[in-house]
Amino acid sequence: MGMTMTQKILAAHAGLDHVEAGQLIEAKLDVVMANDITGPMALPIFGQMADKVFDRDKVVLVPDHFTPNKDIKSAENSKAIREFAKDQGLTWYFEQGKSGVEHAILPEAGVVAAGECIIGADSHTCTYGALGAFSTGVGTTDIATGMATGELWFKVPSALKFVLTGKPGPYVSGKDIIIHIIGKIGVDGALYKSMEFTGDGIGNLSMDDRFTMANMAIEAGAKNGIFPVDEKTEAYLKEHTKKEYKIYEADPDAIYDAVIEIDLGGVRPTVAFPHLPGNARTIDEIEAMEPIKIDQVVIGSCTNGRMEDMRRAAAILKGHKVHRDVRVMVIPATQKIYKECMKEGLLEIFVDAGCAVNTPSCGPCMGGHMGVMAAGEKCVSTTNRNFVGRMGHVDSLIYLASPEVAAASAIAGCIANPEKVGAQA
Repeated sequence: MGMTMTQKILAAHAGLDHVEAGQLIEAKLDVVMANDITGPMALPIFGQMADKVFDRDKVVLVPDHFTPNKDIKSAENSKAIREFAKDQGLTWYFEQGKSGVEHAILPEAGVVAAGECIIGADSHTCTYGALGAFSTGVGTTDIATGMATGELWFKVPSALKFVLTGKPGPYVSGKDIIIHIIGKIGVDGALYKSMEFTGDGIGNLSMDDRFTMANMAIEAGAKNGIFPVDEKTEAYLKEHTKKEYKIYEADPDAIYDAVIEIDLGGVRPTVAFPHLPGNARTIDEIEAMEPIKIDQVVIGSCTNGRMEDMRRAAAILKGHKVHRDVRVMVIPATQKIYKECMKEGLLEIFVDAGCAVNTPSCGPCMGGHMGVMAAGEKCVSTTNRNFVGRMGHVDSLIYLASPEVAAASAIAGCIANPEKVGAQA
């Protein structure tokens, strides 16, 4: 019986020739990551297990959620992991102002690579599956265990195979594709399964598209999302990391719970309506409705704060003004991306359009300390979750969308079709 890509990685890290879905294994870890929310909670548990981390090169701490610190408690949390990182001599500690959002900075800095087994105390750790790694989010106790021992138990997941064909349209990107998929299978459609993406269509997706799609695998309930390593992946790895990496491929006779075909050419700009990422509506369906007026737009996050996202949003906003009733925040995901936006003149486009450009941070995504909404307000956001109260008041509403849709909506003052606004740009 053949193995999936994920199963092969887990087998290798467990020192086994073969694993099967449902099997309990203990696997060695290549990267263990926590942030300024989860890290402080893990430290007391870690202290009961060990005095030193198992490997100072493999334990990573990133304060990004409530940074710059919004209050005394967030300052204390950041201080706790800052002092821990210094005391342990961690190689990878990413201070605010010098780095960025964890799931953008780790690939950019070369901390993660293909074929690795990675855990993070953040559900969107599955992002690194875009590089052909097994990466998944875990709880606080598991992170403490990983920091102390360098190992963790897993139940080997079964898998769904997504065969991608065709080429996405000019205003369709990874965000539209993953919302389309989650809308198709549901928010529990991949529960504790591996979402494995294959097919010729992958060649038509950029690395930023793949990061976005892997990032939101958790929104379908998945254990992880993973892409094959192709020429684009290897080019990215060679540019960003000095690590040796290993390429794993699924066996031809690998077992999948289901095979789902997605024609990328048929995917339309798609928006997830409140209050679930799977509540998908195409832009065509939205245009047939009464206009949905909005109060706020957020362009950024670990899902859509990368360079391509900035370029896509700027291309639509250039020469336009943000609607008078809408406030817009643009948040490049890392300092490197922020700097590149300066070089390319994108920051000027954003400011001239009437956007607030903020320092790299998770910020609005979870109602941290910017972009918090009042009761009744509506936001189009490029973030990954639109749960009740996620971005402020429980009576506020979040619509998840691509940077293209977000930028078009910022101009129109309502959820808008980027194909039409973009054609005017």
